[in-house]
Amino acid sequence: MGGLCSHSLELTGPAGDPASPVHRLDPRAKIIGLLAVTAVAISTPLALWPVYLACLAALATVAALARIPAREIWRRARFVLALVVLAAAFVPFVRTGGEAWSLGPLTVHEAGLEVAATATAKAAIGVTAAVLLGATTSFPSVLRGMRAMRTPRTLVLIAGFMYRYLFVIVEELGRMRASLAARAYRPRHALHAGPLGRVATAMFLRTYQRGERVHRAMLARGYDGEMPQLDRLVLRRADVAFAALLAGSLVAARIAAGFAA
Repeated sequence: MGGLCSHSLELTGPAGDPASPVHRLDPRAKIIGLLAVTAVAISTPLALWPVYLACLAALATVAALARIPAREIWRRARFVLALVVLAAAFVPFVRTGGEAWSLGPLTVHEAGLEVAATATAKAAIGVTAAVLLGATTSFPSVLRGMRAMRTPRTLVLIAGFMYRYLFVIVEELGRMRASLAARAYRPRHALHAGPLGRVATAMFLRTYQRGERVHRAMLARGYDGEMPQLDRLVLRRADVAFAALLAGSLVAARIAAGFAA
């Protein structure tokens, strides 16, 4: 189970060249810039598909500057994209409108194909932007950037603690699973699900008790609702230029494509 946690950390930690200009940027600049890419993609209909290519080109440029190989992006994005593509594959058969084509007992509709293509393109851009943010910025730095951008403190704290202790809970669950296996627990039908209910109850109680212990330990160390920081975030000209160039160029492309259409 420890291997599972290590694998999960590999999928969420920074990648590429830590000394690259993108890695050194202020997290707020990367959040704003990559969020703008996603927002532009979401607001673009399929008829303006060149905007999708512009978004992908911008993300490819960021990945190249950060020296993040395409295989690393695919390794992190494939799980979410697989679910999106799987869900989108059913849309052409249930969404009616436009021309229709028969595929044996099934009928494919043009409107459904457009919806599936739009959803897949937007998901690919959004997931890639999120992957690049995670690959160029550590999760604590992302939280610092969100807090500096006046994101509600409660949301930032919940995200931070969830990220920190999720792996601890997964390891605890792994130990409980190994304990069941050591006692020859091999469920074969629904009547054997009783021990799983008891495991779930024990897991909830252990998690609650661990949370109480962690909270008391934090209070004993002077915790007052804010995580202490050794230094302050400072926006430099490179940070402003990155966010302005990434967001400004794509917003301009979106507006120009809308007028051209």
